[in-house]
Amino acid sequence: MSELPRYESKSVREAGKQFYVNSQGLRIPSVTTILNATKSREDRDRLFSWQQRIGVEQAAEITKSASRRGTGTHRYIQKFLQGQEVECPESIRPYWESVEPIVQAVEAVRLVEGVVIHDQLGYAGVVDCVASYEGVPCICEWKTSDRPKKTVDRLFDYPLQIVAYCGAVNQLYRDYDLNIRHALLVVAIPEMPAEVFWFEPSEIEEYWQQWEARVHQYWRRQGYFR
Repeated sequence: MSELPRYESKSVREAGKQFYVNSQGLRIPSVTTILNATKSREDRDRLFSWQQRIGVEQAAEITKSASRRGTGTHRYIQKFLQGQEVECPESIRPYWESVEPIVQAVEAVRLVEGVVIHDQLGYAGVVDCVASYEGVPCICEWKTSDRPKKTVDRLFDYPLQIVAYCGAVNQLYRDYDLNIRHALLVVAIPEMPAEVFWFEPSEIEEYWQQWEARVHQYWRRQGYFR
């Protein structure tokens, strides 16, 4: 199975928001930019309460640390899937040891850390991996956490993120007849086996409808009526 061609796109940040510039020079908001801009009042209140409880500076440091470990883990997984033999940094070793058995089971890798754009809905992002897991073609998404999520509800917007990438991959590579209808979301946890969340087509469709609504909400706020 051949690798998918990589889509070249420039990433830009403005006021903490990320955009991708397509081949026509249009700025397209990232998946996370759309999700952050359309968070529910409940989610915003929850974040605010957490920041107030532990202090704004400490909350910012925790967020920054989580971002660093997530980026480091992603980079190492990327190199592993691309067959590069590099030593695992000590800072992310606990997360790699947690997720390694799942990554080892991934096969038929077609795209790793690739920019994908959905031209029709107007969003973009970087998909972690397009491959097969236990023989089923799927989108793979890697996350890190210091404690188990346990239930899908505690994943918050992660399922919307992964179906967004699923839709963009299918749309961008439509000439390759992918039709990916499954997704794998893995949460690496130190000193524990990674949590595995597997999404069937019916769940993908349900979350896709929620994601579409969030995209339309975002563009309406920008003054575009879709």
